[in-house]
Amino acid sequence: MTKVLIITDNDSDWRQYFPSDRVVTVDTYLQQGAFCENKATQVINLCRDYGYMSSGYYCSLMAEARGHRVIPRVMTINDLSQPFLLSVPSDQLEKAFAHQLLAPGEQREEKIYFGQSKVPGFEKIARRLFEHFMVPVIQVTIRRSDAHWQVDQITPYPFQDLTDPEQDLFAEALERFSNKVWRSPKPNKNARYDLALLIDPSEKMPPSDSTALSNFKKAAKRLGMRLQTITPDDLSRLGEFDGLFIRATTNIGNFTYRFAKTAEKLGLVVMDDPESIMKCTNKVFLTELLRLHKVPTPKSAVLKSFDPGWLDQAENEIGYPMVLKVPDGAFSVGVVKVKNRDELLTQMDTLFARSTLILAQEFLPTDFDWRIGILNRQPLFACKYYMSRGHWQIYQHHNSGRVSSGGFETLDLKQVPKNVIDVALKAANQIGTGLYGVDLKEVNGQVVVIEVNDNPSIDHKVEDAFLGDLLYDRVMTEFLRRIQLRGF
Repeated sequence: MTKVLIITDNDSDWRQYFPSDRVVTVDTYLQQGAFCENKATQVINLCRDYGYMSSGYYCSLMAEARGHRVIPRVMTINDLSQPFLLSVPSDQLEKAFAHQLLAPGEQREEKIYFGQSKVPGFEKIARRLFEHFMVPVIQVTIRRSDAHWQVDQITPYPFQDLTDPEQDLFAEALERFSNKVWRSPKPNKNARYDLALLIDPSEKMPPSDSTALSNFKKAAKRLGMRLQTITPDDLSRLGEFDGLFIRATTNIGNFTYRFAKTAEKLGLVVMDDPESIMKCTNKVFLTELLRLHKVPTPKSAVLKSFDPGWLDQAENEIGYPMVLKVPDGAFSVGVVKVKNRDELLTQMDTLFARSTLILAQEFLPTDFDWRIGILNRQPLFACKYYMSRGHWQIYQHHNSGRVSSGGFETLDLKQVPKNVIDVALKAANQIGTGLYGVDLKEVNGQVVVIEVNDNPSIDHKVEDAFLGDLLYDRVMTEFLRRIQLRGF
């Protein structure tokens, strides 16, 4: 269970707020060996000065040495002393501050409290800046130029200097960030560790159905952990947890990557980790990575919209029929088959509008694809996913919006050909040590990797059909092992 500590310069700093035994002075925290008994600690460093060699600087430094999760981190403190490099969309600034009657060259200052802002329209930027820097209170200097608004400076702001109205905003934001500061744990709670289960309630094809999610929670409970559901609105709550398990479809451009990066910054055990998301969600990157490490894949070519020779490249290197893939597609979305030049030209007009690079691969017709689940470099489960009836893919997206899919068969790993397991492991090992689903085709005795999924489907009575509860136990046991290795 994560313990929260708020560090201030003096006891008097906290006089205006609700009393709590979790508020300690920096002198107390910096005592040699203090608070080392529990590494599962979230430290909120509210010292006035984070300057190099200051007590605030040493507070964050000591916290990291003790294995505590701390905001701000020492790297953040160092980064804040450097020129500001994070770009902020000028149209969002214009929307938030268009009502301000400032002449070109004039500026104004706004405060952000744990990613919260009182300025309507500024909320998205406030969250983004907090996710990037993870500083409790930030003062942002915004300047009006002739053409647009821009962020000139970002600095930490001492909470001790907040006005009375600002103190109320600060307290509300702190409560949202970590309600454990204010509320006692439930008497019946005896979990050793808390894990966050990130889902997207609006997702039509999530990686796990509701029964599978419930089974993950039961497995965590059997191991003395609590797995609690969070949604895309709960980024500020990550500091409450020891680990993050993402069960929403991942993508660099959506909330899952932000959650993974923020959790990693906070020192949580993360699955899927940000690097795995980056490597797996782009098919162009993945194809190049597998090729470099001599993992067998279908014959492939990367077609570039700015290359006038892309058509010749596709026809000479791949030939018809071929499969075209948008790099970040999922569940067969953005994947099309073309049989001739006319179809190729028509489809590429649409695909190049979505991405500068398109992956072209040879078409390898099979009745099914293998899916081998891998966890920490070990095979976990094996399925055969059959093609949708009358279609060449597992998932068929109809014009009506309906999605149909083929059947499946879940097998004992001992029933899977050795070369299928070996190639799957070799592919997954190029990504990392997380939870992966490797899709493969077996053609004339040869095995090729179609893709590696960083967020593989685990549904009740599908992927768990052979192992049952043991599958969920193994995944949660891996979380427990990693948390304990970090000394939480």
